Amino acid sequence: MNTRCIIVDDEPLAIKLIKSHVSKFDFIEVVAECKNAIQAIDILRKESVDLMFLDINMPKITGLEFLKSLPHPPYVIITTAYREHALEGFDLDVVDYLLKPISFERFIKAINKYCERQEKKTKIDTQEQSVISTKKFIYVQDGKTIHKIFLKNILYIEGYGEYVKIHTDQKTYLSRETMQEYEARLQNEHFIRTHKSFIVSISRISAFTLSTVIINGIEIPIGRTYKDSVMSFLNYNKDDINSII
Repeated sequence: MNTRCIIVDDEPLAIKLIKSHVSKFDFIEVVAECKNAIQAIDILRKESVDLMFLDINMPKITGLEFLKSLPHPPYVIITTAYREHALEGFDLDVVDYLLKPISFERFIKAINKYCERQEKKTKIDTQEQSVISTKKFIYVQDGKTIHKIFLKNILYIEGYGEYVKIHTDQKTYLSRETMQEYEARLQNEHFIRTHKSFIVSISRISAFTLSTVIINGIEIPIGRTYKDSVMSFLNYNKDDINSII
């Protein structure tokens, strides 16, 4: 499947160089060139876009401000002359952070990272569909009532003293079962434990930092014991930052 990309940059020479690099890849198609974020918003509204090459220092609104404003951004590769924004860029889950002038060798590495992300997403989506087809729901006793809760509706599970809270799209349920019991019940069901008090639905994670995952705008902590496994699953490598700062 071809990758549809847009280039967002106010420098004509930078756009020309990125287009030249992209032209070497048969599976990548440039569908639009945008001089600023306002033009990019219009394109994203009209077109299906898989990948965005995004400059930071642009008029009206910076690239990072633009990225933060998007509820469902495509994959993003930052292209900039400013290395000081690297940490913020990776906190926004960009695929890569390229410093201008961008050599073709460095560009290839960024495209390889994008392809790895795509492959992992495809694998996760396939696993998620398998989960949904094999086990669509669990039963949870809240007081005297037993509720049937669909896994796709669960946002996260929270330890709450002697109880456990199951947070869903519709409401929150209070259960007497332990976190360990829920962890066992949801093993191999596309959930991951991020903290001694939290189990989250992986498909509901919209963003993350080095210490939290974000679901529905709520920051959920990542405990030190679970950090390596969570970051590994999210395909995050701290060396991506260390290599450019």
